[in-house]
Amino acid sequence: MFLRTFGGSFVVTIVALAAAFAYGGTPALVLAAILGVLEVSLSFDNAVVNATVLKKLSHAWRRIFLTVGVLIAVVGMRLIFPILIVSATAKLSPVEVVRLALQAGDPNTPGTYGFLLREAHPAIAAFGGAFLLLLFLNFVFEERELTWLTWLERPLARVGKLDQLAVVVTLLFIVGAAYLFAPAGRIATVLLAGILGTVTYILVDGLGSFFETTMEDEDEDADVPVPEDVPGIHGDPATIGEAVDRPTSRATALLVGKAAFASFLYLEVLDASFSFDGVVGAFAITSDPILIALGLGIGALFIRSLTVYLVNKGTLDEYAYLEHGALWAIGALAVILLVTIRYEVPEVVTGLIGVGFILAAFISSLVRNRRRADGSGPTLGGEPAEMARSAKA
Repeated sequence: MFLRTFGGSFVVTIVALAAAFAYGGTPALVLAAILGVLEVSLSFDNAVVNATVLKKLSHAWRRIFLTVGVLIAVVGMRLIFPILIVSATAKLSPVEVVRLALQAGDPNTPGTYGFLLREAHPAIAAFGGAFLLLLFLNFVFEERELTWLTWLERPLARVGKLDQLAVVVTLLFIVGAAYLFAPAGRIATVLLAGILGTVTYILVDGLGSFFETTMEDEDEDADVPVPEDVPGIHGDPATIGEAVDRPTSRATALLVGKAAFASFLYLEVLDASFSFDGVVGAFAITSDPILIALGLGIGALFIRSLTVYLVNKGTLDEYAYLEHGALWAIGALAVILLVTIRYEVPEVVTGLIGVGFILAAFISSLVRNRRRADGSGPTLGGEPAEMARSAKA
């Protein structure tokens, strides 16, 4: 399974590194490799969160995630998106921005591509920070049976019963970041970008809920049995392929496809939000857009392969707190993005925080599994003791 899942990533890595060597010799090859490692270290928590969504999709959609999705991630987010951002903020034509990008000037020199991208960073950080913060808050404000940091997650879940609290808190964070961190004359830009990030999350998340609800309504009208678990951005996992193969109506299959597409769209926007810090941070290593696309592309493909591997191995079910750790890492990343509107935060700090949360959640999951196996009592997450143990008592 490992080779089948990661084989394509290794092949593409070899091709990309060979292309980097042909493009700029050994120094370019080394830079591309460093950027690939940077992307993986910054986005490991992204793989865990993506897996919680991807496990609801069929194998066909997982293949799309690894093919079409990778093209969107590499070409779209790592190459075209920065050009469009610079074009919009610097009021230059995309052709002129491409010309500047190919010159690979010093990012500290005004007028270069790297310098203009850094100038656009406040808007990028506000958009990505708002999107990720809302994702995190919707998780911690939701009441759930299994908790990891019980002393904190359960009080937050009780407070989260207030309607739209996550949106309110996100907007308050954006306003605070705009007035505390935004450069002079950029407050309105940060506010607008943050609001757009919030609206984007609400729209994409709402798409999944809409298609899920529509599918249930259509199946009731057609008197067709509805699968117990239906796909969507949130909720219990479902396998779309099985739902399509069941003896259901044509409308049901179509709506399942729409729900799958909504989840795929959500994954792409989520990946885009995660990639912001990597794209901007890459300019601390090199300002060459070709090397950035090659290096970050390698990392993005490995993260996507890791996502599929986690799903196929059932890792999230085996290590129950991994999702919790990843979401807390996302919350930290969202706050860091907002702070970077004014202050520079080293990429190694961001990466270590994410890995730290994941590692802590993994260890907690191991302890939980061991306690469940020997029936020694409640788990770390506050889960009730085993039913068998309670019955014997």
